[in-house]
Amino acid sequence: MAKAKKSLTSVERRAEELDTIAAVLPIERRDELAELLTDHDVETLRHLVNQGMGDNTLRALASDLAYLEAWGMAATRHSLPWPAPEALLLKFVAHHLWDPQRRETDPDHGMPADVDESLRRQGFLKSVGPHAPATVRRRLANWSTLTKWRGLDGAFASPALKSAIRLAVRAVPRTRRRKSARAVTGDVLAKLLATCASGSLRDLRDRAILMVAFASGGRRRSEIAGLRREQLTVEPPIPIENGAPLPSLAIHLARTKTTSGEQDDVVYLTGRPVDALNAWMVAAKIESGSVFRAIGRWGTVSRRAIDPQSINAIIKQRAMLAGLELGEFSAHGLRSGYLTEAAHRGIPLPEAMEQSRHRSVQQASSYYNNATRRSGRAARML
Repeated sequence: MAKAKKSLTSVERRAEELDTIAAVLPIERRDELAELLTDHDVETLRHLVNQGMGDNTLRALASDLAYLEAWGMAATRHSLPWPAPEALLLKFVAHHLWDPQRRETDPDHGMPADVDESLRRQGFLKSVGPHAPATVRRRLANWSTLTKWRGLDGAFASPALKSAIRLAVRAVPRTRRRKSARAVTGDVLAKLLATCASGSLRDLRDRAILMVAFASGGRRRSEIAGLRREQLTVEPPIPIENGAPLPSLAIHLARTKTTSGEQDDVVYLTGRPVDALNAWMVAAKIESGSVFRAIGRWGTVSRRAIDPQSINAIIKQRAMLAGLELGEFSAHGLRSGYLTEAAHRGIPLPEAMEQSRHRSVQQASSYYNNATRRSGRAARML
């Protein structure tokens, strides 16, 4: 007689449903999210996956949805209502944009201690002090997007909410900080690569990640983590005077943060980065699928792609091994570092942008110009 199949709890069912979209939407702490998100939340995420929304956008939506649900439960003891009333949106702003000086004399100002403690215990809150206005605006925008995808209207455009944000930002001015405190320029990259010299699988992989991410224009961590063998094509070697031709590869980027996926954006690797990438793929026996993968305790190579957050962890670990201050470096440092190094070497900004694939001249030039302003002629008028 066939054994009856054990019925799944709602949490176990949600965990399985999250697994079905994990390949498209990598989600950390699946079991914790299964307890936190509602059935409607998971269904909304699955619907967005089926609509073909970009991976980066989906990750941001899922991350913010998890944070909002955790905050809502801590602040109201209930899951988020859909649509959220204006009062709850105003409470969200009040909990995240507040004046540290006023907090010293008024303990009830800002996020309540029990809400703060709950979010920290769950790992959703790590920094101290009020949130960055950009983070609050992004989470409200994603909250609004998720509301619309449920076929509902919210109070996100209400004058009261806009006024609350504007007044809060004005009361607590903040200087925008770089995503990476320091750029990973050529000299820093050399120190990181020097820690990858043993020839082990992990060193081969990390060396390839660092060189490919930097040399391909400072690719985003999600693009490196999601790189697939099918995106690589071998190009004719590049001839050089009085030397052997340099190997060349093309990376077809497909969908990125600033493209739709219908464009065939291509960047090129030449020389040492190609050798490093080939050495890793040969050693790991990667002939198809994800290029950069996790490595198990006993040296086994996973079949699944490495998580984007792991790229950040790798850079911080290599910085520590190199004797650098790990808190100063992150994956985004490779992106800013590429343009900074291009400026140091006198490479014209348009040529550097062809490789970095920045769409905004203003954004790209902010990295590029900062590298030359201190020593440039404009700073030496007298």
